[in-house]
Amino acid sequence: CRSVTNSPDGGREIAFANFSSPRRAERSGMEIDMKIIVVGCGKVGSALAEQLSEEGHDVSVVDKNPQVVNEVSSQFDVMGIVGNGGSYSVQKDLGVEDADLMIAASDSDELNLLCCLIAKKAGDCSTIARVRNPIYNSEVGFLREELGLSLTVNPEYAAAMEASRLLKFPSAIKIEPFARGHIELLKISVPANSPLDGHTLAHISREIKGDVLVCAVERGQEHDVTIPDGSFRLHAGDTISILADPQSARVFAEKIGLKNNSAASCMIVGGGTIGYYLAKILLENRTAVTIIEKNPERCLGLANDLPGANVICGDAANQNVLLEEGVENVDSFVSLTGMDEENIFLSLYARKASKRDVKLITKVNRINYDDIIDDMNLGSILNPQQIAADFIVRYVRAMENSTSSNVETLYNIIENKAEALEFLIQAGAPVIGIPLIRLPIKAGVLIACIYRKHRVIIANGQTQIEINDRVIVVTTHIGFQDIRDILDEE
Repeated sequence: CRSVTNSPDGGREIAFANFSSPRRAERSGMEIDMKIIVVGCGKVGSALAEQLSEEGHDVSVVDKNPQVVNEVSSQFDVMGIVGNGGSYSVQKDLGVEDADLMIAASDSDELNLLCCLIAKKAGDCSTIARVRNPIYNSEVGFLREELGLSLTVNPEYAAAMEASRLLKFPSAIKIEPFARGHIELLKISVPANSPLDGHTLAHISREIKGDVLVCAVERGQEHDVTIPDGSFRLHAGDTISILADPQSARVFAEKIGLKNNSAASCMIVGGGTIGYYLAKILLENRTAVTIIEKNPERCLGLANDLPGANVICGDAANQNVLLEEGVENVDSFVSLTGMDEENIFLSLYARKASKRDVKLITKVNRINYDDIIDDMNLGSILNPQQIAADFIVRYVRAMENSTSSNVETLYNIIENKAEALEFLIQAGAPVIGIPLIRLPIKAGVLIACIYRKHRVIIANGQTQIEINDRVIVVTTHIGFQDIRDILDEE
């Protein structure tokens, strides 16, 4: 790690510290794909540093805080520099002239835009900026064009969009769109006494007809992931991932007795950026919205910006506040405060106090607590930082294969265990025109469905892939970048 500081005479001093990860030496024989600079070692920056370095990229991080640089560079296989990422001299020390990509993910939108502008001029690399302020949300197109940005990412808006999808289909734990929304991946839990409990997928397909595919099953405390075949037997407590068009998914849910009506009312605790975005989306969908926020100044701003919402100035940690505002009778409850622990306790209380089957969405930023959180029945977990990191990783994988059948969409079904990917098939792809049963597909890979000319095709052995198809692949392999990666070419 190199620590860059300013000397009293206005010059610069560079101090070297041995903060590099021991894993770098172990992986020195690995082929490095791209040189990537990440500005900001917060939650998004750290998640990116981890995931991109594990995928074999040469990653450097920069932050003003020596402690966080030390933590990230010691924990992951990255080089760290202490300094201002908006400084040309610091970027030069990072090797921006030879970089393939600059990702600016600091807490300041303005600094992120400046970092990308400098990197574009100094190194002519691709640039991604994290832009969070709602003021800039309507100006993203202008900023992208004028500053030459390759991509802008708004974690809070992306999280609000995910939450709004979940409130349209409350039985789902998670909903991810593919093929520009024409296909959805839904995670649902198999409850006790479900028509699915104890039956094989082949039996379920015969008895509960519908154009859906169960593409992954999570089971047990270790969340072991299986890509099932027709003989796989489901049990209560399993978490299944299904792929279908939105209408077929809802019909399937109705047949197995799951709630699939949109939430008519929502209580949001926390009037920050995500709360604002979510409330705005819900109000446009004519959902009754109550926002509870304890900062009086913020409440005034929300009341002015969201005239259709019921904005309450109060501390939701006080149970009386929640009860007075009707937590017992709302259809959905979304906890979005800045503290994970508070969000968890609020969701647990809302579940206990509710007189109906309330839909819970809980914001949790600390990824390393997943195993504990999964056992607490908190409904759907919202992690804005991971949503943003996945979005950026998808773009990075697409960059590496810009002329081939590269990744269009990427979602983690479960972290570091299974992914669902969408590939846009282009001419020359080695999978075109061959029945799937004849393709040498790797173990742990399922070609789940295809979107072709406004039709969703659930794939079978005789299905053939064509040019311009959008192919959805589910796999327990991590890091696929191109459709050819699904093939066992040994």
